[in-house]
Amino acid sequence: MPIHKAEAIIIHRRDFRETSLIVNFYTREFGKISGLLKGIRAEPAKFASTIEPFSFNDIVFYKKPSSSLHLVSQADIRDNFTPLRQDISKIGAASVMMEMVDALMQLEDKNEEIFNLTLMSLKELAVTGNPDKILTIFKIKMLSLSGFKPHFDSCVSCGDKISGQSKFSLSLGGLLCPRCYHKDLGARTIFRGTVASILHIEKSDFSNTLKLGLNPQIKKELEIILNAFLNFHLGRDLRSQKILNRMEPVLTR
Repeated sequence: MPIHKAEAIIIHRRDFRETSLIVNFYTREFGKISGLLKGIRAEPAKFASTIEPFSFNDIVFYKKPSSSLHLVSQADIRDNFTPLRQDISKIGAASVMMEMVDALMQLEDKNEEIFNLTLMSLKELAVTGNPDKILTIFKIKMLSLSGFKPHFDSCVSCGDKISGQSKFSLSLGGLLCPRCYHKDLGARTIFRGTVASILHIEKSDFSNTLKLGLNPQIKKELEIILNAFLNFHLGRDLRSQKILNRMEPVLTR
């Protein structure tokens, strides 16, 4: 079996038999991979990492040509993002990010831009006081980079540029101009500021997006639209987002 090294972010882990773990990683070099860590629960000292979700590690693994489950022989922690783990709202945001990566990316579909986005978002979460904003930026950029992005540049039906009022269609995956409203009677009106914010985040680098101000009205609409779009096109709710939503009244007291 060929041996490989990779930089890896842990998406999630689950117990396997009595002593082992199966872990989904998102790696810079190979995209999403699934690995078996034999005996780690019985002898954790064999590995230089506790394999915590959304930690950043260097891993060594043997790639099995006939299986999607590879044998991980080494995992060395690079960053556990400890400050992030001391804030329940940041843990919630990081959990949503990991579930999105897992849901949107196929096994071994390498995308270094998505790896960099995820790593930068986790680093920023560890130091920022605004996890909601980081999560919103991550969702918009993740949808764009993974090819799932909604169509906000023009009317999704006729292709005309939209300079005034528009509506957002979940089923068609983008904006409708007034002439095309009849194409989806369930489409919802969207603020022009919300559209402008999405386009700015899509086209700007990560550090510049952090400077963007979002008023409460636009922030709320972004949250509603992005979550509805994800749920519609995945065919299910993100479990971690549902938990975060239930926690929100407690976190905002």
